[in-house]
Amino acid sequence: MFSNEIIASFNELETSLYNYISKNIEKVAYMRIRELADETHVSTATILRFCRKLNCEGFSEFKVKLKMLTEENKKTFIKSSQHSVVEFFERTLKGDIEDKIRQAASLVNKAENVIFIGIGSSGILAEYGARYFSSLGKFSLYIKDPHFPIHTKLMFNSVTIALSVTGENNFTVTHLNQLKQEGSKIISITNNKLSTIGKISDLNIPYYVTEEIFEEANITTQVPVVYILESMAREIHKLNQ
Repeated sequence: MFSNEIIASFNELETSLYNYISKNIEKVAYMRIRELADETHVSTATILRFCRKLNCEGFSEFKVKLKMLTEENKKTFIKSSQHSVVEFFERTLKGDIEDKIRQAASLVNKAENVIFIGIGSSGILAEYGARYFSSLGKFSLYIKDPHFPIHTKLMFNSVTIALSVTGENNFTVTHLNQLKQEGSKIISITNNKLSTIGKISDLNIPYYVTEEIFEEANITTQVPVVYILESMAREIHKLNQ
């Protein structure tokens, strides 16, 4: 409702109005225009101009949108962690994921250089994956900077493991494209094999759980990713015994 472009267009009075509304959304949704004007010390004309910037014909339409926004927030339902784990095991482990993990382990085992990439929570798990692989004897690096100097010689016989829930993160796609052009083979772990990252990979391991968004944060469970990473590392360790 309040995009960056719209907020940037507010003048000083409209900004003070926005600050008050953002802190009192549920209250404002049931106020009259005169009450809001008195509370914020602005004119009703300022409020109407504010509403028009938000593509509302008047204050009544603005309040309707506010009520819808509060109702959406109230309806947000976060599944239990048990539900997410059961969903993963029921959907994914009945498929060919174990075979894909073995294929990935074979690729990584033959590689001289292993690089993990990801951003956000996927970046945290990419760093964990690099450490876990190294702990089991396969030295790996986590690179989070897409401008990190990468030379063709370093990419010889290398594998990049990309983590992304949506498989559409522009940061990761850009980074992956750079590594792919330098000759690195790509293994991706995503929630959907038909994603951009999944499709440009040499091998994709999808885990298919229901994606969850809370407000603007992606809170989709990462338990499947941990399972896949640890299974790959242990399979690599077995190959070296």
